[in-house]
Amino acid sequence: SPLLRLKFIDEAMRSFAEKVFASEVKDEETRQEISPFDVEDICPISRQEMREHMILHESSAEKRKKRLFRMKTIALAVPVAQRSITRLSAIDEVISTSPLYQTVPDFQRVQITGDYASGVTVEDFEVVCKGLYRALCIREKYMQQSVQRFPRTPSQYLRAIEGEVWRASDIGPVFTPPVKDGQDPFETGNLPEDLGYHIQMKDGVVYIYGDKAAAERNEPKDLPYLSLEHFVDDMNFLLALIAQGPVKTYAHRRLKFLSSKFQVHEMLNEMEEIKELKNNPHRDFYNCRKVDTHIHAAACMNQKHLLRFIKKSYCVDADRVVYNANGKQLTLKQLFQQLNLHPYDLTVDSLDVHAGRQTFQRFDKFNDKYNPVGASELRDLYLKTENAINGEYFATIIKEVGSDLEDAKYQHAEPRLSIYGRSAEEWPKLASWFNNHRVYSPNMKWMIQVPRIYDVFRSKNFLPHFEKMLENIFVPVFEATINPQSHKELSVFLRHITGFDSVDDESKHSGHMFCTKSPKPKEWTSEKNPSYTYYLYYMYANILVLNNLRRQRGMNTFLFRPHCGEAGALTHLLTAFMTADNISHGLNLKKSPVLQYLYFLAQIPIAMSPLSNNSLFLEYAKNPLLDFHQKGLMVSLSTDDPMQFHYTKEALMEEYAIAAQVFKLSTCDMCEIARNSVLQCGLSHEEKAKFLGENYQEEGPQGNDIRKTNVAQIRMAYRYETWCYELNLIAEGLKAE
Repeated sequence: SPLLRLKFIDEAMRSFAEKVFASEVKDEETRQEISPFDVEDICPISRQEMREHMILHESSAEKRKKRLFRMKTIALAVPVAQRSITRLSAIDEVISTSPLYQTVPDFQRVQITGDYASGVTVEDFEVVCKGLYRALCIREKYMQQSVQRFPRTPSQYLRAIEGEVWRASDIGPVFTPPVKDGQDPFETGNLPEDLGYHIQMKDGVVYIYGDKAAAERNEPKDLPYLSLEHFVDDMNFLLALIAQGPVKTYAHRRLKFLSSKFQVHEMLNEMEEIKELKNNPHRDFYNCRKVDTHIHAAACMNQKHLLRFIKKSYCVDADRVVYNANGKQLTLKQLFQQLNLHPYDLTVDSLDVHAGRQTFQRFDKFNDKYNPVGASELRDLYLKTENAINGEYFATIIKEVGSDLEDAKYQHAEPRLSIYGRSAEEWPKLASWFNNHRVYSPNMKWMIQVPRIYDVFRSKNFLPHFEKMLENIFVPVFEATINPQSHKELSVFLRHITGFDSVDDESKHSGHMFCTKSPKPKEWTSEKNPSYTYYLYYMYANILVLNNLRRQRGMNTFLFRPHCGEAGALTHLLTAFMTADNISHGLNLKKSPVLQYLYFLAQIPIAMSPLSNNSLFLEYAKNPLLDFHQKGLMVSLSTDDPMQFHYTKEALMEEYAIAAQVFKLSTCDMCEIARNSVLQCGLSHEEKAKFLGENYQEEGPQGNDIRKTNVAQIRMAYRYETWCYELNLIAEGLKAE
């Protein structure tokens, strides 16, 4: 039917999207709020206008009848795949027939019956459902293309809407299996052979050719490449969707309903959930697995740990040459004398690495906190991989943090190391540091962060244009993928990398709207920084090709997990919806009900760091973590920068403890958030199966092993049924006339 065929957007839609973009970013630096309905009781259409709107559209008896019939057919349904077509099955049927549902104790369900379409007319309801359906199709397409994750349940609903058969896909991310006992994590003996391919960057994207002659004939290998035109069309569609009145009304009301429904569920079933957990032997919050899904390597230790290490290094290495100042070599003792310091006199206060009141809304001041005692020399010595001692101190600190995690046993971390794109030598140098110092811990998975600071490098003339930065970031990785034998250290390092992150201050305003007319990366020669969307598009476009190539070679693939929605325009969250497997922060979702609802429907994981936000952008009590958790968005807790925000040795437990106290979280809430963190992270399939249960990839209560996760089956059933109910509403709205 024409409704289900995705069409390209016409010029009218494109110009509307441009107007929406302009309204989103105008006065961005001075305006506090982007959207008018942060206040709970305000609805996008005022009550009076809405009443008139409804009366006008509901005048004819026929329409009234049609709507009554439509809404009464909405029952809770879950997808059941059949050979001919994917059909939806009532929850009662599933409960009575599924053996896996028998593990869910009886609980009280909230059910709504009668004539209700979330405050929009039948016509508007159909428009809303079409829009949400297409938005989910867009995300599904970009996730599958790039070998990232899209949940099965929405896929089953999308196929049911299209009247097609849903088939389980085996195309998903590939992670390096855990190191076996006695195996060396740095071994280079089993590296694949050289493919002899030729690579060339064209319009900011790496193209792969069989050989140089094929490159001259412009015949690239058969790998998926991103179409800029299609991407911009999809982006414009989403821009228009999040600005449409009826869609905003619908999403706003559904989210309010989700929040209220959870509160009623808790009121009715809290004691039953607690009973389930009490009857679960050996497992409690302390010994269920939790992952710090967002932490920066340069600040992964707390301030006391850093201070202790500085003092210890001075005791052991006072006469060691550790610093090169303009050709003059300094010992550690001379370096401290030059800074007029003695380590013995240092305290955590004089170290001054903690973010305080002065850093609120001041990202520039926050960045200065990376310099212990305000001295960049100490940062270079203790927190960098490239210096006179080849990053030895930094490696030792990280290994100590890893050792603490191993002692704690149930905590894992995903630290970010930086690749700036200033030079092509950064990758081999970082890989050499990683291998030489054997920076490995079974409780750590590594990620690469790319700071968005092209403007800094361009102004100092380190780079001629933006494409050079992209080349420096991606070409070495492609070379190591094609010919691992010639790049042994880098190939080993890449085995331990699970994803890419994009980082910087999001509140910096660019003003450039990414579109088909945007300058190509080679033409971007100005000193102005490209927009957030521009950065994300070109990172995603290269990761897309890279993942498909690595998957073909049987190598691990990478997830794209940018910082997003900490500040800045809503377009950041929209671009991440299209390109990112999961995001860090997501605070600005509270300003857009449509995006928030889409993040819920697609269950996009969000790593939230309320303590970090409290020092930088948003006071703790106003953090939307609790709100998101209640509505059913997939949130996890992370520390961001323990050096700047935390006081104790176990920073992640500190984060959980404070959230539990401030938001009055139950044990079940905390274990659910911990389970989300394991699902979100880059741990291998084998590790996740061990930590969460063999069926962890199933959605709903079937995928939960309470003996490992300590999450009540009642909670899992509630989450799954609520999710299916919302997806089923869209399916009902798109039923053929």
